[in-house]
Amino acid sequence: MSLKLNNCSDAFVKPEILKINMMKKIILTLLIAGMSLSFASAQSNYNTGIGFRGGLSNGLTIKHFLDSENALEGLASFRWSGYNITGLYERHATAFDSRGFNWYYGVGGHIGFWDGDENPWFDDSQSYTVVGIDGILGLEYTFEEIPINLSIDWKPAYNLVGNTGFWGDNGAFSVRFVF
Repeated sequence: MSLKLNNCSDAFVKPEILKINMMKKIILTLLIAGMSLSFASAQSNYNTGIGFRGGLSNGLTIKHFLDSENALEGLASFRWSGYNITGLYERHATAFDSRGFNWYYGVGGHIGFWDGDENPWFDDSQSYTVVGIDGILGLEYTFEEIPINLSIDWKPAYNLVGNTGFWGDNGAFSVRFVF
């Protein structure tokens, strides 16, 4: 079986096209997950939570509920001798028909400042400023007896400015004090 190509440039797929196709798949997945979760209702067990986020990048998290289903989350994370600030809008829905468990998903944006000497994907001689968009998909549990919330999530990002490209390695576990 042979594949007929119209010209030589068809033989190779450009990395930019692969990145765009991957981003389309991720956005579609997040939209489908979001639409399916939006039919369930959530009951937030807290108004605001402040705590620590640990994963490949570590930092601080603050989440504030606008109502029982909608929240804003701010993240300050540190990695590769640099830092990243992220803002997210999130939708929450009850998970497992169990009080205390919530699924959540959302979108947002980030700005980061990185030292190329520490980052394996950057040129060693430069520092970088990146700006991009983020998604988040996670599960959290809030204890009724103590003011603690635990969450685990995956937060893919796409840099639009600076070292452009998809970053899919940002998953984390967070512990928050809630009130």
